[in-house]
Amino acid sequence: MTSPMYTNSVPVFKQLLSALKAILAQADAHAAANSVEPDAFLQARLYPDMFPLVKQVQIAADFARGISARLAGVDVPVYEGKEKSFADLAGLLGQTMAFLESVNPSKFEGSEAKEIVLRPGTPKEKKLSGQAYLANYGLPQFLFHVTTAYALLRHNGLPIGKRDFMGVY
Repeated sequence: MTSPMYTNSVPVFKQLLSALKAILAQADAHAAANSVEPDAFLQARLYPDMFPLVKQVQIAADFARGISARLAGVDVPVYEGKEKSFADLAGLLGQTMAFLESVNPSKFEGSEAKEIVLRPGTPKEKKLSGQAYLANYGLPQFLFHVTTAYALLRHNGLPIGKRDFMGVY
């Protein structure tokens, strides 16, 4: 039987990252078809103090990898975060999906009770059980950044809707 910690994380990440990858491809095609500079999308922000689309996608991918790795007890893969184009972001999401595919579901067994330490050794250090880490920290963070990426593209004129956000389930 597959651990609920796996079932409630990796398949969700894969579904929404696949949908995000498809939406980014639509944005790239839309920009080309309408003579819109890609950076109009890639550097778009909902408010000046928020991260742009590129960073939202990078952070979503980081959370998908980090959460999965920590719960499975494997090394967190780190990428440089130098993506600047739709093609770069597609590559990042592809690498993230490949990592998610490589994590053995059996590694999640018992992870609900595993201690996860956020910001170790700093004044902001916080210790959570694996269950609390996934449900109360990790998933909300991941969903925030995927949703913000969707909202940025929709706000800037990409004709997408909830089906695009949800992807295949």
